[in-house]
Amino acid sequence: MKKVLKLGLAVLATLFLLAQFVPVDRANPPVETEIDAPPEVLALLGRSCYDCHSHQTRWPWYSRVAPVSWLVVRDVEEGREHLNFSTWNRYSPKERSHKIEEIWEEVEKGEMPLWFYLPLHPEARLSDGDLATLRPWSEAEGGKGGEGGKESQEDDHRDSEHRDGGRRDEEHREEEHERGGRRLND
Repeated sequence: MKKVLKLGLAVLATLFLLAQFVPVDRANPPVETEIDAPPEVLALLGRSCYDCHSHQTRWPWYSRVAPVSWLVVRDVEEGREHLNFSTWNRYSPKERSHKIEEIWEEVEKGEMPLWFYLPLHPEARLSDGDLATLRPWSEAEGGKGGEGGKESQEDDHRDSEHRDGGRRDEEHREEEHERGGRRLND
């Protein structure tokens, strides 16, 4: 039994060492633009959001140790894909408005910052004062850039997917048909 345990530990140690050689991309591409917001909102977003939602990620020591590094990099990539403050200029005014509304919705529901991020990053926790700063900004800025209604948000989402190489035109037409028979003018 001891031999099996020792062999098992040796195999695990070898796999752990080999995992360190699997490359991960912890790059921070150049910042194109930043969101236009009051300084107190920028500070709050920087402290609580930018590690996963910008090109200003601070890569902690554990982001260099596999297999945790794989998870951290994946989470950052997903965060940047959904919302990236460093490429704010790529969003249309309607998309910006919608994203600002989504920021508040995610925070209000307690879904952001992620629960498993907070123990190692307690500075990212949002206080009642932070929420009192974020909410009025989100409400004021979220209404800009378009109608803000459900149809407008769906159009923004579809436009974003199309621009990013998403769904084909036929799928767009099917969606439009389901929502009331309107066709896209391509």
